[in-house]
Amino acid sequence: MRRCYRPRLKLTGKDGNAFNILGLAKKAAEKAGWPESKIQAFIHQATAKDYDHLLETCMEEFDVE
Repeated sequence: MRRCYRPRLKLTGKDGNAFNILGLAKKAAEKAGWPESKIQAFIHQATAKDYDHLLETCMEEFDVE
C-alpha cells in the first residue's frame, strides 16, 4: 500500500492573504516533489470557491501548522 505524503505547511505567524497562502502551499508542494500536474490541480481546487474553501483544501492536502 502506498503511503500518502502530506507536506508540512506552516501558516502560523504568516500573512493570511489568500495569494500568500497559495504561494506558501505551492512552495511546500514543490519542495515535497509533487509533480506540476498535482500542484496545478491543487491550485484549481483551492481557488474554486471562497477563502474558507482555500483553507479547507490546504488542510486536506497539507499538515498545516
